[in-house]
Amino acid sequence: MSVPKQRHTKGRRDRRRANIKIVSKNLVNCSQCKKKIKRHTACQFCGYYKGKKTIDIKIKKKKGKAGKKKG
Repeated sequence: MSVPKQRHTKGRRDRRRANIKIVSKNLVNCSQCKKKIKRHTACQFCGYYKGKKTIDIKIKKKKGKAGKKKG
């Protein structure tokens, strides 16, 4: 196996690491429901993309405590 001829300096190492970062996502507002969504994707809340309905969204009902009896 080969090994480096010379050691890299701390500055060279740090300059390389300076470019390693977390990039934030570009979020935009949906034209229909005004919620934040990723660009170039259909809205996961209302199903619209570029002003047209593309996905049928089913509304999930929350399960309540109906039907349970204490006793």
